[in-house]
Amino acid sequence: MTSTDTATGPALLEEPFPIARQTLHEQVATRLRDMVTDGRLSPGQRINEVALGATLGVSRTPLREALKTLAGEGLVELVPARGAVVRSFTLKDVADGMEVLKVLEQTAGRRACAEASDAEIGRVLALHEAMRERYAVRDRLPYFKLNQAIHSAIVALSGNLTLIRMHEMLQAQMKRIRFIGHEGPEKWAAAMAEHEEMAEALRNRDGEALADVLGRHHDKGCTRIADSVSQQSSRAAV
Repeated sequence: MTSTDTATGPALLEEPFPIARQTLHEQVATRLRDMVTDGRLSPGQRINEVALGATLGVSRTPLREALKTLAGEGLVELVPARGAVVRSFTLKDVADGMEVLKVLEQTAGRRACAEASDAEIGRVLALHEAMRERYAVRDRLPYFKLNQAIHSAIVALSGNLTLIRMHEMLQAQMKRIRFIGHEGPEKWAAAMAEHEEMAEALRNRDGEALADVLGRHHDKGCTRIADSVSQQSSRAAV
């Protein structure tokens, strides 16, 4: 792909939408989400606001606003006398969350195949191609963000606002958990192969095939991350 193609691809994906300007606390919240997702802020860790503010180069006011945002998303917990603590997930938390995400995405996938326009499906497939490029060079965090964007885009094609809101809330809470589901080359390759199946089913407008692979993707994803969650729980208990 040429540099021109690279620059044009995202622009085409974003063309129908206005450019959103983020406030400072929104920018900080974005950075914090990334830090929780990739493990720089680990489950059970108490967040030192002074040190983190210095690292990010911001005052405590936008930092605290950002932490409130993440608390609302379920990524951190605001604990009396301890401040903000990165949320830890039990295996039951993971299984429960993945079960609901599975049902929501299967419902959305069937509707997307039946009702979405060719252009809308094309935009999801373009996200898939961009994700495949990140996988090829093992650029993990950008890959993961595109991965999550694909799941959200399929759900958005359902046109069901209640479903979309529920999915957005759960997906935000599960970011770190789903990220560790790609740890190790075998797990990552398996997840990528499932996404290839998802893209093919969407391309063919085969709602049942898409629902099937989405179901397997969540079931296997839950299995892939079980060991990592158990290890995190053990460390948090020490």
